[in-house]
Amino acid sequence: MRRRAWGSTVAGVLILGVLLFPVYWMVNVSLQPGGSAVDVPWLPLDVSFDGYATALDQQGRNLVTSLIVSLGSVVFSLLVAAPAAYALAHFRIRGANWVLFGILISQMVPGIVVANALYSAYNDLGLLNSIPGLILADSTAGIPFAILIVRAFMGGIPMSVVEAARTDGAGPIRAFVSIVLPMSRNALITAGLFTFLFTWGDFLFALTLTTTEEVRPVTLGLYQYIGTYVNDWSAVMATAVLASIPAVILLLVAQRYVAAGTTGGAVK
Repeated sequence: MRRRAWGSTVAGVLILGVLLFPVYWMVNVSLQPGGSAVDVPWLPLDVSFDGYATALDQQGRNLVTSLIVSLGSVVFSLLVAAPAAYALAHFRIRGANWVLFGILISQMVPGIVVANALYSAYNDLGLLNSIPGLILADSTAGIPFAILIVRAFMGGIPMSVVEAARTDGAGPIRAFVSIVLPMSRNALITAGLFTFLFTWGDFLFALTLTTTEEVRPVTLGLYQYIGTYVNDWSAVMATAVLASIPAVILLLVAQRYVAAGTTGGAVK
């Protein structure tokens, strides 16, 4: 048993090392003085932060744009998805199953189809090269996903809790805001986390709906950055490291909420 346990541990460490090696190499190259990404030592013995200085100077604005768009998409998606999920979970709505089926079907539509349709509409509405336009575009993926996730959680909330709040004098909106939303905190955090990750890593909408440098997410900036600074991979890798930090922080902070239950002890 001990040999089997040691063997499983060693195999797990080796697999983890293989999976994390690209991340390590990205950080290693970002700390090099500059040059190729191949002819560099295995360890950053000659540490240099010039790549990060260049990345912040050239891509700092794009990072801020991505952060604003991602947070805006999370807020907008949850504002729309939470009431919709509650209605689908607890209200007797005729055709609710067909609505859910339509939401599932919408997740199967190729992104390039949505992007092309939005480009024509945005061109007429004047939303091209705008942060609100990117927020709305990215929310087309965040809202359906959030509805499915939050509805599954809200479906397990006992209606007796809501009815007790109504008996105490709370209106439907007050009961929803004060009772249902706090009990659905873990579901909302989970939906918000994945919506943020979807938006932060979006490339298709950024490429289709932005044509100027004024509004350019970091994914598109990094794509164009490679063609400009391909001889200085330390700056490119430094940009990639900076772009990974918000996602890593959110995953570390929110991981304990993702798999947690939402209704434990609610009836009590």
